[in-house]
Amino acid sequence: MLICAALASGPAAATSDFLSDLVGRDSAGLGAVLRIEQSPYRGEGLRLDVLPLYLYEGEHVYLHSNRAGLKFNIDPRRRVDVFISRRLESFPVNQVPSSLSGMATRTTESEAGVSFEQRFDWGKVFVEYLRDTSHTSGGTEVKLGYSREANRGGLRLIPYFTLSVRDSRLNDYYYGVMVSEATADRPAYGAGGGVNGTLGVNARYDLSAHWYLLAGLSATYWASEVRNSPIVENRALQLAGYGGIAYEFEPSPPRRWEDGTPLFVKILYGRSSTCNLLPIMELRCGTLSTDEKTSIAAIDLGVPFFENPDSWSFVGYVGLLRHEERDLQPDFWQVNVYMKVFYWGFPWRNSVRTRVGFGAGLSYAQAVPFAEAQSQAERGRNTSKLLQYLDPTIDVSVGDLFGSKKLHETYFGFGVSHRSGMFGMAQLFDNVNGGSNYIYTYVEWRM
Repeated sequence: MLICAALASGPAAATSDFLSDLVGRDSAGLGAVLRIEQSPYRGEGLRLDVLPLYLYEGEHVYLHSNRAGLKFNIDPRRRVDVFISRRLESFPVNQVPSSLSGMATRTTESEAGVSFEQRFDWGKVFVEYLRDTSHTSGGTEVKLGYSREANRGGLRLIPYFTLSVRDSRLNDYYYGVMVSEATADRPAYGAGGGVNGTLGVNARYDLSAHWYLLAGLSATYWASEVRNSPIVENRALQLAGYGGIAYEFEPSPPRRWEDGTPLFVKILYGRSSTCNLLPIMELRCGTLSTDEKTSIAAIDLGVPFFENPDSWSFVGYVGLLRHEERDLQPDFWQVNVYMKVFYWGFPWRNSVRTRVGFGAGLSYAQAVPFAEAQSQAERGRNTSKLLQYLDPTIDVSVGDLFGSKKLHETYFGFGVSHRSGMFGMAQLFDNVNGGSNYIYTYVEWRM
């Protein structure tokens, strides 16, 4: 794959997750990476992919753009991770090459994994086991890697080498051809298991105490079982690269969990809307759907990372949302994990505190919401359970409105629960172009 080693803040983690330990302990981060690679599929050429960066690094829990897990430091030199992840590997959705015409789409899959790393004076090694849990390929992969870190002022270079052992089910799903898909120019093909090798270098440059530039180059030698497939370009090496930027939010003041930390509790209820996100935010459209009448109810819990009493704050949220589908399909749950910036530095803040907020993160639903599936079907577009989550809101202090000091940190407002796939540019979201919007009201208070 494109990225196979770690960039780090502090001790670098030698795993296949390049976002591991990118931000410091109890810190969060936002950013984006543009990935460019030679597509393995015949006739596709270069593939571009945008990977949004959503980062949180706790002592034992972490969330990265395509991975979330638990980490256990056995000692200063050894670490074990248990995680779930999203494989950035799939057929193209737009501009499908003729070599894949008529074939069933191969999508990204979700996996569970475990990794072990060992640090030595001469570098770091890791072994990682991944298994499909989404019943997509049913395959497994074992990775063995080595990396070494070199620092030059604000520049950090990490050359690495990775061996990847993939079983036949994983290779056959992405690079095989079923009998029903065979044509005169595309014979049926079963891709067996094989070993890939990747050599590359990752780099990070510290622009400031909080801004980072990220970049990397790699070359992968694919096993002959994949290269010999009629839908694969039979080249010796697959070249890839990426570049991006990230911003780190550190707790200010530094968090002391033993002393307790503020907690925001938000309860909301909303209805699906036929409006797009931007017109809603500009107050040009507030129409609720009249056919489906589907609705949502949720509770979100938030922890502040940074607070300026006079103007703004940065808060991380985890939300559990229930979709009420009105017998159009079974009701189901959705989990949202997002980071949100609030601004309240308006001239009237001393009279009635008014907050404008914008949240961004990830949303995973047990099923594709009916309103979302219907809208995508009308436009002939694909869907995904995992999508980007946006949460713009505006609210006012209930205490300021009614002259109650006890309710000064209780807010009532309106917002939009938005799921989308970044205009089809993100492989993380199955290159989905579109999504859904729910306009909601809410109450939020600080505990």
